[in-house]
Amino acid sequence: MWSEVNNTLYRKFEFADFSEAFAFMTRVAIEAEKLNHHPLWTNVWNKVEIWLSTHDAGNVVTDLDRTLAKRIDALVQ
Repeated sequence: MWSEVNNTLYRKFEFADFSEAFAFMTRVAIEAEKLNHHPLWTNVWNKVEIWLSTHDAGNVVTDLDRTLAKRIDALVQ
């Protein structure tokens, strides 16, 4: 579940291992590139944390962030 924290949408994902986490990040990268909207994220072993905000709008959450969040959610269902 995404939460709105400090003008970002935030979600933490956990996978079985690094390979699954990295494969997920690759799928997210493809969707982000399609929207020309790129996340701030971190990865440590099996965990991926993502923060979404729109820099061009003053670093706030916009419909573009919500769209990317929905696409990311579809990758893990």
